[in-house]
Parts: sequence; structure tokens; C-alpha cells
Amino acid sequence: MYIEFFGATQEVTGSCFMLTIENKKILVDCGMIQGSSSHERHNYDPFPFGTDEIDAVILTHAHLDHSGRIPLLVKRGFNGPIYAHKATVDLCDILFQDAGFLNEKDARWQNKIRNHDAKDIIEPLFTKEEAKYAMRYFKPLDYSQFQSILPGINVTLHDAGHILGSSIVELDLQANGQKRRVVFSGDLGHLGAPILRDPTYLDSADLVIMESTYGDRLHRNWGETWQEMGEILNKAQSEKGNILIPAFAVGRTQELLYTFKRHFEEWNIGDWDIFLDSPMAIESTKVYAKHSKIYDMDASETKQTNGSIFDLPNLHMTSSTEQSLKINQVKSGAIIIAGSGMCTGGRIKHHFDHNIWRDHAHVIIVGFQARGTLGRKLVDGMDRISLWKKSVPVRASVHTIGGLSAHADQQGLINWFLHFKNKPDLVLVHGEPEAMNTLASEIAELTNAKITKASYRQKVLL
Repeated sequence: MYIEFFGATQEVTGSCFMLTIENKKILVDCGMIQGSSSHERHNYDPFPFGTDEIDAVILTHAHLDHSGRIPLLVKRGFNGPIYAHKATVDLCDILFQDAGFLNEKDARWQNKIRNHDAKDIIEPLFTKEEAKYAMRYFKPLDYSQFQSILPGINVTLHDAGHILGSSIVELDLQANGQKRRVVFSGDLGHLGAPILRDPTYLDSADLVIMESTYGDRLHRNWGETWQEMGEILNKAQSEKGNILIPAFAVGRTQELLYTFKRHFEEWNIGDWDIFLDSPMAIESTKVYAKHSKIYDMDASETKQTNGSIFDLPNLHMTSSTEQSLKINQVKSGAIIIAGSGMCTGGRIKHHFDHNIWRDHAHVIIVGFQARGTLGRKLVDGMDRISLWKKSVPVRASVHTIGGLSAHADQQGLINWFLHFKNKPDLVLVHGEPEAMNTLASEIAELTNAKITKASYRQKVLL
């Protein structure tokens, strides 16, 4: 029995891990590589394994860096079961079709150029129809449901508190008279995050594969985070500017809407027009509303009292292109939430084009920004950005609110691991080298667990 690591090794995207038990192979996550355009081109590469070798897939959550190449996996021949939480299945249906649509759009654009240069045309990574087809292989599970997926292989999902449906994967394995328990953390949530329950603590495992995204830093506490958000809103209101918030369609958007509801009076939210300018985020918000049974206590009480946790009176859901374009006429008093979360595409770039050069505009960064992305460049203080090969000055105030992260910080990761009573072997994944090295050093000082920092194609025996 062993695990081989095919992604999220010394980086935070492309999660993909293969578990081999005798002649059976289980793939945990099959994520898209995200970041710069040169980095993303690797999504077209052949898989480093045969798609016909895989007996089943287990998906930790719906974010594309964990799920986004599943339609490609099916396109290239996989036809086995894909196990995931019910809410993850619903979110993947939305995310996959959106990704397929964007793939087709990008391929058409590139093929116009390639035709002009007499080059061979390219195919989309996968189409919208291929994305819809992949959904037929999903097998929805509940949290704490003990599920046999193959002889000698049983899975139980636990709430990871990262996004709706995000799961810690607990695998109980038996082969050749040996029993092993392997736990994949997936992406662990930030304690006290809006809407979601805190990550589940487990107490026993033989091997733990844990993310390390924020292994080198601590988040600001929630009180300070909300205070900073309120101060930014007040400043923007006094300067009569617009606020642009690039936000992931799944998770961060819903947390923002719920937070605006909770602080409606305190932050004078009623004085703004709030635009949720993302068809995918609008559909994802409907999924969040559907799965209220897995809310935390505060969100559950809010829903019971009000019927919804997203019903802001000044919220405008702008699905169509025409509705989106009308927002550009608003020069003051708008809070615009749009994708993509790392500013690599989507409607947020159009809103940058109309606002980021304005002195009184504000940009609020509320999520992780991978290296090479436009969002990361803004965080790093770049004073000019490129939008469709046009150089645009950044005169807007750029605010980074790290306390809103959906990932556990260093202390959250350490505390989660220390709950394992037997201090199992630990493999760190899903982190940039600095974060991974720092986290490994901190854990090594607290426990004698064997710690491995996963490298590409490394095999770890069970």
C-alpha cells in the first residue's frame, strides 16, 4: 500500500493523489493547475497515470484546484464512481459547466489567432457538454456516513469547514492481513468562519496528508477583521468611491453576503448598492441556501429567524452581460462582488478597467492570491496592471484582509494535527515551500511524528 503525489506538491493548486492498495487504485482529488498562463497550460498535459487504471475517485471539495480536471479525466476514459459530499456534487455541477463554457470561449479566441497564423486549431480542455456528462459518475455522501467503495476500502467524510460540503477524507484500508487508516485533510477551514462549522477533529490515523497553505502565518482575529472591513467601508463611503471585491464564487462570496447581513446597521450597508456580478456565484448561493442543514449554529439561527441568510434588501443579482455592463455607469456607492477570485479572468477585470484608475476607488482582496496572478500583483503593490494588453494605472486603494481566509492558519493546522492521539506520520501538501517548511519545523518541535514534505511523484508507503 502506498500513496503517490501528482499535484499540490510545493504549490497550492492541482491537488491529485493516488492511493494504491494491492491492484486497486483510488484517486483523491483531480484538481486544475491555476496561476500564470504558462502554468495553466500544463492542464492539457497527459495524466501521469492511465485513466483506465483508476477504480474510484474521492473528492474533498468543489474548488477547481481540487476538482477541475475531473471532466477531463472522464473525457480521457475514466468511467468509475466519484464519491463526494452532497453539497460538493451540487457545486461541481455549476463549476464544471462554467469551466467548460470558458474553455470553449478561450479555444475559439485562440483558434482565430491560430487560423490567421496558419497553425493547427486546438480543442477546449473540456466542453460544457463534457462537463455535464461527467456528473453522471458522482455518488453523493453525507458526513459521517461509513461507505464501502471497494473490497477492503471504506471511506467516511467529515466536515472540513472550508466551503460548503468540504470534506476530510478518512479511509480505512485492509489488504494482506494489514489494516491502515489514512486521513486526507483536504482544505481545512478557518475556525469561527461565517456560515460553516469548524473542522472536525479526528483522533487516530496511521498516515495524515495535510494541507499547509498558511503554514507560515497567523490570521488576524475575527474582531479585528470585522473592524478593518467596517473602516474600509466607511472610508470608501466618505470618499464617494466604488468598492471592488474579487471573490471566489463558492465560499467567499456567500460569506461576504452573510457578513453584510449581520453588520447591516453597524456598517451602514443600506447606503450602498451591492452587485453580485457573477452568474456562477449566484447559482452557488442557491446551493448554499439549499444545504442549510450543515450551517453552523449562528447561521442556522439566522435562517430560522429570517428564512434566509442572504436576503439583503439592496442586493442586485446581475446574471446577464447587459446587467453587468450597466454597473459601469455607477461612479459612486457600489459594492461590486465579482470573479474571478484571483483576478485572472471574469467580470472583475472589466470592473477594474472602469474603476481601478480612479483615486477614490477601493479594491478589497479577501482570498488567497497565487503567484503569477493579477490578484497577487495587486497585493504586492504593483502600480500598473495589464488589461487586455493595455497598461492601466492602479490609483485605487488596495486592501488585503487576510483574516477572511477560508483556510486554517498555522495554529489551526497545528491544533488539528495534534488532536491525533497517536501522532501519526504526516505528509504536507498544498503549500508554497516557505509555508510548508515553516509548518514542518513548528510541528517537529511539538511532536516526534515523521514529517514528509511531498514532492512530485514521490511515493509514501503505508
